[in-house]
Amino acid sequence: MSEHKKIALVTGASAGLGAEFCRQLAPRCDVIIGVARRGERLAELAQELAGSVEFHVLEADLNSIEGVARTMETLRQKGPVDYLVNNAGFSTYGNFENLQIDTQRDMVGLHIDATITLCRAAVPYMRERGGGHIINVSSLGAFLPGKGLAVYGATKAFLNYFSQALHTELLGSGIEVQALCPGYIHTEFHLEIEASGFDKSRVPEEFWMQPQEVVRISLDALGSGKVLVVPGQGNQTLAASGLQQQLDLL
Repeated sequence: MSEHKKIALVTGASAGLGAEFCRQLAPRCDVIIGVARRGERLAELAQELAGSVEFHVLEADLNSIEGVARTMETLRQKGPVDYLVNNAGFSTYGNFENLQIDTQRDMVGLHIDATITLCRAAVPYMRERGGGHIINVSSLGAFLPGKGLAVYGATKAFLNYFSQALHTELLGSGIEVQALCPGYIHTEFHLEIEASGFDKSRVPEEFWMQPQEVVRISLDALGSGKVLVVPGQGNQTLAASGLQQQLDLL
């Protein structure tokens, strides 16, 4: 019987945190499956990582039934995976009543439906192998309900609760679950909502982090038993403050 290869599947892998997860998982893995809508960006990443890891490009839109089905089939054919990183996501910015409902529903579908579907597909294989790692990329916004980010923050709060509950259900299986809750990161993510009125200059520079640091903190936390991982001391203080505000409302 051939030795099992270490395999990771990363969604939203074409840029930002997703691409960085691929880079930092490369030394830990034999195979990485990068999933994203932008196939040309995935091809560039595959070329960058050539020689360090076997990289498979999966161009798929996880907001479509077809895209989720193709990703699940890839999990079945090329898995089982040792690392599942549910990173694909986006945000809108603006008051809920002024935003298109279809876009908000798409956000729910991508952040929640796609994540739980891929987790459900991966967990039985991980259990059979005796272990694995699931990283659901959440947000500091899960702790701090913010004006203009109503649905985005709500979907991330779901990911926190889901990850904590799933971690508890899987205790003793060797499978660990993490909800990574970064704050502001210098990626394309925030550039995309600037056109809707988000002003990066209003956020103090000390609250911004680089994707390399965020991913390093996430991967370093694996094995610690910690489910909610908030990178950065300032972000941890804000998260604690947000939780306290919620308790004060009870």
